[in-house]
Amino acid sequence: MRALALCVAFSHALIVPHRALRPPQLKRRAVEDFADTESGGPLGVFLRRNPLYKSYPSSAAPSLVGEDAAVFDYEAQTEGWGDFAVSVGSILGAFALLWVSPATGYGDDFVAFLEARCGDSHGVTLAFGLLFPVVHSGLAALRPLAEPVVGARFWRWVFASCSLPLAYSWIVYFIAHAHDGVVLWDGSRDPVVHGLAWCVNFASFFFLYPTVFNLKEVAAVEAPKVHLWETGIIRITRHPQAAGQVMWSAAHLAMVGSTFNALTMALLVAHHVFAAEHGDARLAAAHGDRFEAIKAKTSVVPFAAILDGRQELPADYWKEFARAPYALIAAGTLGAYAAHPYMQAGAALVKNTGLVPGGILDPLFAP
Repeated sequence: MRALALCVAFSHALIVPHRALRPPQLKRRAVEDFADTESGGPLGVFLRRNPLYKSYPSSAAPSLVGEDAAVFDYEAQTEGWGDFAVSVGSILGAFALLWVSPATGYGDDFVAFLEARCGDSHGVTLAFGLLFPVVHSGLAALRPLAEPVVGARFWRWVFASCSLPLAYSWIVYFIAHAHDGVVLWDGSRDPVVHGLAWCVNFASFFFLYPTVFNLKEVAAVEAPKVHLWETGIIRITRHPQAAGQVMWSAAHLAMVGSTFNALTMALLVAHHVFAAEHGDARLAAAHGDRFEAIKAKTSVVPFAAILDGRQELPADYWKEFARAPYALIAAGTLGAYAAHPYMQAGAALVKNTGLVPGGILDPLFAP
C-alpha cells in the first residue's frame, strides 16, 4: 500500500503543471493603499518637538528689537553645506601648507623672527599680545569701508587669512611656554583647583563663542553680517566674549601660576576689554537707535542689568538656550578638553622642530 501511494503521488507530480505547486502570490497593493508616512510617525513628532531639531522662541520674542540668537531649524538646512565643506577645506589646506608645516610654511619663520628680536618668551608673548589686537580689531574697524568695495565675503577671507595665522601661532607658543618664568603656584596638582577651573572654563565657552551661530557666515558661504543679537547669553552680558575671556584666563591662570601665563592672560583680557568698547561703537554705527535700545537694557558686566532691573528674563528663558548651537559649543568644549594632551604634544613638536628656513613660495622671490 505504501508503494502504491508513492506511485500515485509521483504520477500526480508529473501530470500537474509545476506552476500549480508554487505558493500563492500576494496581491500587489497600490501606493495609494498605504497610510501616509510623510510626518515621519512617532519619531518625526519627537524630532519636531525637540528644541535641538528646531528652535522655539521664548515668550519675549514678539517684543524683540534685535535678533533672536542661536535660532536653528534642521529642515531649513538644505543647501550650502557642500560649499561650506569646500570653503573650510580650502582655507585649512592653504593654512596648513603656507603657515603650519615647517617645511613649506612660514609660521616657524615668523616665530623665529619674533624670538630674535624680543629676547625671551615673555617678550614674544608681549609682541603677540600687541600685534594680534592691531590686526584683528583693525581689520574689524576697516570692515565698513572695505566691504562696499570688495564685498562682505571676500573681506571675511582677508580677515581670516590675517587673524588665523597669528591666533594659531600665539596659541601654540602659549601652550609650549606656559610654565616659563617664575612659577608662583601650580594648581594643576590640586584636585579642587582643577575641578573649579574645569567648571569655569567649560562655562566660559558659552560666553566666548556666541558669534558662531551661523557657521555659513563664518566660512563666508553666506555674506557675513553685523548681527544685533538680543537673546540668550546677551541678556546676561552684552559682550559675552569679553566675559568669557576673563573666565577662561582666570581658570588657566589658577592652574599654572607662572609669570609667562600671567602676562599672556593679562594681554588677552586687555584686548577683549578694548574690543567691548570697540564693538559697541561698530554696533552703534551699524544699527543706530536699535542698538541704543538694546544697550539700555543690557550690561557689559555679567548679570548687572538683571540685578538692577533693566533686564527682565522671560519665564521661559530656558528656550533661548535649549538650541543646537549651544549644544554644539558644549560638545566642542568637551572635545577640546579631551584633546588637551594632543595639543600639548603638538606644541612640543613645533617647539622641538624649531626653525626650518623658508617655504613653498621662496622660488617666486628668488633672484
